[in-house]
Amino acid sequence: MQEKKFTPLSELSGGSAEKPAKLRIAIQKSGRLYEDSVKLLKDCGIELRNVKDRLKTEADTFPLEVFFLRDDDIPQYVEDGVADIGIVGENVLFEKNKKAEIVEKLGFGKCRLSLAIPKSQEYLGAQTLDGKRIATSYPFLVAEFLKKNNITAEVHEISGSVEIAPGIGLSDVVVDLVSSGSTLFMNGLKEVETILQSQSVLIKNDKLTNEQQLLLDKLVFRIKAVKKAKRNKYVLLNAPNDKLSSIIAILPGMKSPTVLPLAETGWSSVHSVLSEDEFWEKIEQLKAAGAEGILVVPIEKMVM
Repeated sequence: MQEKKFTPLSELSGGSAEKPAKLRIAIQKSGRLYEDSVKLLKDCGIELRNVKDRLKTEADTFPLEVFFLRDDDIPQYVEDGVADIGIVGENVLFEKNKKAEIVEKLGFGKCRLSLAIPKSQEYLGAQTLDGKRIATSYPFLVAEFLKKNNITAEVHEISGSVEIAPGIGLSDVVVDLVSSGSTLFMNGLKEVETILQSQSVLIKNDKLTNEQQLLLDKLVFRIKAVKKAKRNKYVLLNAPNDKLSSIIAILPGMKSPTVLPLAETGWSSVHSVLSEDEFWEKIEQLKAAGAEGILVVPIEKMVM
């Protein structure tokens, strides 16, 4: 009996069966950026499967594979093409000096890389560092700062607890990440100069296919909508019609406020959007102009 041959699915469809395009993203597996990174993806409508204690997982609602890595390794993985994109702090990206392009600044994980010296000492500018011993976990960025300012100093690279270095005689100065400055203060140090302002960023390599770039564009579109929503509030208020013009003039809105008549004669409902930067100032002006019943509602997504 002649053996029956089966025709591959790819031939039946008239060509080779290609896998659909997918993005691979690297995010911090633990630490200060982990929760915000996962939350950002969730806010973008991307649900992850079984993220706890996993090194890799996939999204259910977007063609995305997620790698959970040490933050220091993310720039290297993205440069090498193991991951297509990544979320990492600018401080780590610039310190590692890898070939990765910043696609979008994400607005969380904000901190600064700063110089700190003992409280009892005086700081007269960068030249104060000449001949000093500097302890840091960021030797590349410190070296670039010293080079830029024509300073010769001795740099000691240490991986943690940088702030204790002057107290144990290891260094005269420290360069470390600062958020509130309380850790420096508790160790008898004062912040004197900022080398780098940092926040989390979305990065990519130069190896993306056209299909992957389209997926990245979709992801960035969602991220921008989430960020825009967080910076704005939806405002509803009641306004007497004789004061409507002055109240509308206060509200910028995306184009112009929405005005709807109320059941009570002589009154209207006004709907608009205010940015957080000017929120309280505008609310005070609206109250003074005669607005009543002001209701402020958070915005989940904002598509422009």
